[in-house]
Amino acid sequence: MFISIFDIFKIGIGPSSSHTMGPMVAARRFIDELTRHEKAQDTLSEQATVARVRCLLKGSLAFTGQGHATDKAVLLGIHGYHPADLIETDIPGLLQTLERPTPIASLEPMNVAFNPQEDIVFDYDNPLPQHPNAMVIEALDAQGSSLFSETYFSIGGGFISTLAEIDSIQAPIKGEPAAHSPYPFNSSESMLTMTSDNRLTIAELKRRNEQQHLSRAFIDEKIQHIWLAMRRCVESGLQAEGILPGGLKVKRRAKNLYQQLVKHDSNANVNDWLCAYAMAVNEENAAGHMVVTAPTNGAAGVIPAVLYYLVQHENADDRQIQDFLLTAAAIGGLIKHRSSISGAEVGCQGEVGSASAMAAAGLCAAKGGSPQQIEQAAEMALEHHLGMTCDPVKGLVQIPCIERNGFGAIKAYTAASIALREKGENLMSLDSCIAAMKTTGEEMSHKYKETSLGGLAVTWVEC
Repeated sequence: MFISIFDIFKIGIGPSSSHTMGPMVAARRFIDELTRHEKAQDTLSEQATVARVRCLLKGSLAFTGQGHATDKAVLLGIHGYHPADLIETDIPGLLQTLERPTPIASLEPMNVAFNPQEDIVFDYDNPLPQHPNAMVIEALDAQGSSLFSETYFSIGGGFISTLAEIDSIQAPIKGEPAAHSPYPFNSSESMLTMTSDNRLTIAELKRRNEQQHLSRAFIDEKIQHIWLAMRRCVESGLQAEGILPGGLKVKRRAKNLYQQLVKHDSNANVNDWLCAYAMAVNEENAAGHMVVTAPTNGAAGVIPAVLYYLVQHENADDRQIQDFLLTAAAIGGLIKHRSSISGAEVGCQGEVGSASAMAAAGLCAAKGGSPQQIEQAAEMALEHHLGMTCDPVKGLVQIPCIERNGFGAIKAYTAASIALREKGENLMSLDSCIAAMKTTGEEMSHKYKETSLGGLAVTWVEC
């Protein structure tokens, strides 16, 4: 299965790739499908008329949807917006105009108004078995009968699948068949074999697979665009202050931490800088601002923090940046293919754990590590996140998510540092560690998988 670097790293908005970006994409796709459906049916003399569109949020999308702005994302998607369209938009102002019953422009000349207070339903009692992040969108007539419907699953990282797709794809994930790639690795074992047999690095394998679909110049340009977006996220977060939205009254801390480090640079260590950078990104995410899924929004601070540190403090050049992100994407693709990056499916081990493994691999590659050392770095970083739950307080991507990204970045840096001092002869393979993450996630109670029904979410006491 080939998963592009540009599917792993996508520019969008916070606070969640699975609960914000995915539902927005799904809602927009439904309206596009409904428009095509209506055009195909317009020759029928007794065609029923669409009067309403309704969205049922199920499972984790219901339990933490309000904290993750899922309802707002659906509203934006219904009216034709895509996450990438909103990076420079005044989203609160836009939402004010859409939160009253508003006609869906793309369905004109039909007068189909969408009323989010009535037409977005949080269904806590009827989860779907295929995936915890489910949503059913329906076009109804004036009597409430369904004329057209689709079921979507937001499977992590902004990826979505329909009901028809999810049972026929692996992980579950959509991607290109491996046979379309010159180096079709689908495990860390096959990846290492290909690097050895062809005398290529992991980044080179990944690049050559990408070049089956895109030109080298385009790949270079787009990777640079991703890096610049990550850098902007870090630097914007380091300059921002105030209280994050959502009701917890969480204060932004990255700017103050960063200013202390700059003022007392001689006392600052790598852990301090990594935490400041990672927290800056995830405070931006919590505020609903632009971030890059890396591989998710909830874990969006880990990779930018490590890469920003490498550039700012260790003078990494463009080639190292490219190697870092290509290698990280290769590891992220393996994890998504063989397990999951969805907190609602496997807990936070699939989000911050995956991001930490990707960052460790990328850093090791940028510093000249061998493929074996890179694989060891990724395995160590992931191993030490196994069993991590997703239990956000009040359903918000704030506690423990913001600090957790800092710790994920520290573990990534540590794993890469250890691997670079060894020969890549780890007893536990990355494949085995990914398998352990998958089975751990399957056995984990749903209370700890982005439902806010257990852990920190229920031990926190509102004063």
